Amino acid sequence: MEKQQAILHTTALTIGYHPGTSHLKVIAGPLNLSLYAGQLICLLGPNGCGKSTLLRTVSGLQKAVSGNIQLEGKDLKGLKPADIARQISLVLTDNVRSGNLDVYSLISLGRYPYSGWLGILNQTDKTAIDYAIDATGTAAFLNRKMDSLSDGECQKVMLARAIAQDTPLIILDEPTAHLDLPSRIQLMRLLHQLAKETGKAILISTHELDLALQVADQIWLMDSGGHLAAGLPEELILDGSFQQAFDKDGLSFDAATGTFHIHHPRKEELSVTGEGTAAFWTRKALIRKGYAVTPAAVRRITVSEEGGLMFWLLDTGGDKLSFNTLSSLLHALDQPGIT
Repeated sequence: MEKQQAILHTTALTIGYHPGTSHLKVIAGPLNLSLYAGQLICLLGPNGCGKSTLLRTVSGLQKAVSGNIQLEGKDLKGLKPADIARQISLVLTDNVRSGNLDVYSLISLGRYPYSGWLGILNQTDKTAIDYAIDATGTAAFLNRKMDSLSDGECQKVMLARAIAQDTPLIILDEPTAHLDLPSRIQLMRLLHQLAKETGKAILISTHELDLALQVADQIWLMDSGGHLAAGLPEELILDGSFQQAFDKDGLSFDAATGTFHIHHPRKEELSVTGEGTAAFWTRKALIRKGYAVTPAAVRRITVSEEGGLMFWLLDTGGDKLSFNTLSSLLHALDQPGIT
């Protein structure tokens, strides 16, 4: 079987920028990365690690310090801006605000690599624009001016422009930054579906760790030291890359649940026995209250459900106390002498 050619491929890429007239600040590298058709790649990492610099470099907006970037087998440095615009759709974090530009006109700008600056749209252009509008749910405010939109609405319009551009590669810098939770979920699901249904390669930087773990085909994980680990989300959890990149004072990434724990001073250790939703949220509540939940603890909590009712049995090593609400259990644990 013939090996698939990467849409984007970097070889020994080093990225950085010039904060002054002569000084060069190297951020990360050498990086050997590949992005294939139909993949959604999520670029994760703490603030200041260089995510935006990487996106700007691989999209041709910023020069690489060293190394090579290939776009569909061609050296990026040798491509004209018009050629790059037919290969890469780019959405940065800056919102476009223009009182004289309506939503439909901005989405239509996605067709400029094909229609030219005269902006004469043929049927192919209009079909691409209609698809972008439908995919992003922007039909409701097509005739509004850009400066009348909320941050979330503006972000959807910018995504629609990128989709209308109809390039093999879409790059987005923190596309969920201004969206509420339902909109963030919808957008990440849309990007996942778009990659699968159209065969486009999509690269996004995001802080949505929990959503990235659910939708990303691969994760590029940058840390503050200039290192980047690339692989399946599950592999990066299992090999400890997530813990290394995100663990800080007061935070700990839990590989068992794929979530962060906020460290509190540990009151004591407790074990929780039981299955189902009630046991899961009991563990969550105890961790939030500052208890260490571990199977080896002497003091035990048993969670059970009977006839639609939930019960909590606390075995302190001497007494056994029963509760019919989680709040009453937590209140009892706070009382002197109980634990």
